[in-house]
Amino acid sequence: FKENHKDDIWLVDFYAPWCGHCKKLEPVWNEVGIEMRNMGSPVKVGKMDATSFSSIASEFGVRGYPTIKLLKGDLAYNYRGPRTKDDIIEFANRVAGPLIRPLPSQHMFEHVQKRHRVLFVYVGGESPLKEKYIEVASELIVYTYFFSASEDVLPEYVTLPELPAVMVFKDGTYFVYDEYEDGDLSSWINRERFQGYLHVDGFTLYELGDTGKLVAIAVTDDKNSSVEHTRLKSIIQEVARDYRDHFHRDFQFGHMDGNDYINSLLMDDLTIPTIVVLNTSNQQYFLPDRHIESTEDMVQFINNILDGTAEAQGGDGLLQRIKRIIYDAKSTIMSVFKSSPLLGCFLFGLPLGVISIMCYGICTADTEGEVFEHEGAKKESGDQELTDEGSEEEQEEEKNGKYTELSDGELKQKDIMEKKKD
Repeated sequence: FKENHKDDIWLVDFYAPWCGHCKKLEPVWNEVGIEMRNMGSPVKVGKMDATSFSSIASEFGVRGYPTIKLLKGDLAYNYRGPRTKDDIIEFANRVAGPLIRPLPSQHMFEHVQKRHRVLFVYVGGESPLKEKYIEVASELIVYTYFFSASEDVLPEYVTLPELPAVMVFKDGTYFVYDEYEDGDLSSWINRERFQGYLHVDGFTLYELGDTGKLVAIAVTDDKNSSVEHTRLKSIIQEVARDYRDHFHRDFQFGHMDGNDYINSLLMDDLTIPTIVVLNTSNQQYFLPDRHIESTEDMVQFINNILDGTAEAQGGDGLLQRIKRIIYDAKSTIMSVFKSSPLLGCFLFGLPLGVISIMCYGICTADTEGEVFEHEGAKKESGDQELTDEGSEEEQEEEKNGKYTELSDGELKQKDIMEKKKD
């Protein structure tokens, strides 16, 4: 494989036999292989045990499991999307195809526009801008499609100030790249590859971190059709649409179903429906200091964030990291007990039981040692009293000057009495 993979286009799953996520991906991966073969795709689908062939996995930059890569010549493209059959196949077809796809007619342009919610188009002839566009496409083809077209293929409502130009079509309209206002082309395309308003989940939120934008989210319950839930979503949508020129460089807008993911991210319980603004680069977040009743209230809240008057919470400081470790450990333990109480008792009860027995043994040994030591000290003290009694009397007699000369018989009698006493 190492010698021959450049002859074909390969979609490879690098896995580890013990990895739970890899086992979960396996049936999906089998479906991907079957469908790609049935489609007649030129992409070959395979998988490799990265633990058995660690040198090859290391050569392709595999650092976690599972890792999905599309290998095309000397290039290796990482897949970072949801692990579903349709998303993986879409990725493979996009990356395996041409880097820049031509749009030869208005009919083809309309067809592509209906199929893709976001598409980038280069208009014009050869130029340094086109070279830069091709360079950016080779980097970001893993995320979106890139097209080229002539000016007469574009819809009639499109007007261009000059050629060549790079455009993005999304949200029912289009926007033209301006080097002076938008900066680097790669950064602009990376920011604009999302719709103005999104249904945000954990994966999307992770991807939005690459854009450098703050993410304003209406956290709601999609199953709840009450006025308050729908009103907050409408407010976010209106701000995303009507205030794009003011906020699109700094903010991404959307809504999220349920607060479980947000709670784990913020390490707090948010009451829904609510609005939260996340800074995914440093894990800070902003909560409105008053109830958002209208679009004007939301605009004011965003302006307060931009001018620094809104208080930022969270962050990635040392205290927050310690708090995150404790929170994650607590969440892990709770999830284990919730999903499998018996397994939780075994995993956490057994070590605690062993530690308790060890502590009991240590404490018991110390207590017995203290008893033996106390008895030994008591016996030694008693012996000391017996041996020191005579000396105390002698000291007393010496002190009072009461020593008298004794006869030989009396001395012998005294020695006999002392021996009996001993």
